[in-house]
Amino acid sequence: MKLKYKILIHVVFWLYIFNQAAFPYFLNKEVPYLVPDLIIHMLTGMLSFYVFYFSFKYLFLLKNKFFGVLIGLALAGIILACRIGMEYPFWKYIVNYNMVKMPISKEWIFNDIRLIIIFFIYSLLIRLAINWYENQKLQADFINQKQISELALLRSQVNPHFFFNTLNNIYSLVYQKSDDAPEAVMKLSSIMRYMLYDATSDKVLLEKEIEYLKSFIELEKLRLRNKDYVSLKINGSAEGLTIAPMLLIPFVENAFKHASRTVPSPGIMVSLDIDPLKIIFEVKNFIRKNQQAPKDLQGGIGLSNIRRRLELLYPQKCSLDIKTGEDVFRIKLIIRN
Repeated sequence: MKLKYKILIHVVFWLYIFNQAAFPYFLNKEVPYLVPDLIIHMLTGMLSFYVFYFSFKYLFLLKNKFFGVLIGLALAGIILACRIGMEYPFWKYIVNYNMVKMPISKEWIFNDIRLIIIFFIYSLLIRLAINWYENQKLQADFINQKQISELALLRSQVNPHFFFNTLNNIYSLVYQKSDDAPEAVMKLSSIMRYMLYDATSDKVLLEKEIEYLKSFIELEKLRLRNKDYVSLKINGSAEGLTIAPMLLIPFVENAFKHASRTVPSPGIMVSLDIDPLKIIFEVKNFIRKNQQAPKDLQGGIGLSNIRRRLELLYPQKCSLDIKTGEDVFRIKLIIRN
């Protein structure tokens, strides 16, 4: 809790105490010694309150609670002695009150004990309330920092994987002295610019994510003989909408990795339906005969990575459905805005 808020709590508390002390005099305005009584009441009250308030920090650290109780009782005895040591000379020498009429009696001592107990309870409640708030804030900050670190780690697991796969593709084109190699380098340059400068943010414009997706697909198609093997359909306007960066690409990447090349075109179908309320992203690919669902999206690191990112970025706002047929593997991701 910020210092200014702690000060505000204490100021409000002492205004309340002042009001409680002055209230009887408001009912009977003829009662004498109003100002002196308020002064000594506030001074001794602050002594009682702050001795306990600042002691709790150390008393709470004691493992032996019985020893802590004994220290608390000793502090109460010291406070009682200090209160009487302040009150008696204040009334006798400053106010010039006739102390013969007001000797130190059992009633005086019991009243001071009563006030010490009251201020002990007040100080304990305020200290516990502030400690609780600070612990809650620390816990929230810890969870937030943990999520930020976890997201950074999950994102770092995606980027190198894609980067090295793409370099391998370009290497193959260069090795074959393909005329498509320069175009592949330009596509990679565009993609890396996105990854380095845009994908570091928590959210990016959906338009940029779509452009990145298109570049990735075009880059993958460069090493395919059948240019119609991949179909990409985008419906709706992405203007003004945002999405977590590099969230869609792992599904497309796995489709290229596991899709069968012996089926009629298109072998990979990617669709993105956009409206102001939700985004529906679907990837379908034919799989090789007798091949099981891709391990990456069946329970390996790939799926756990994606699911965890979705949990952190879109809690209660997304759904991921993965289905495997005899020859078709399909994922459907819905993100609600």
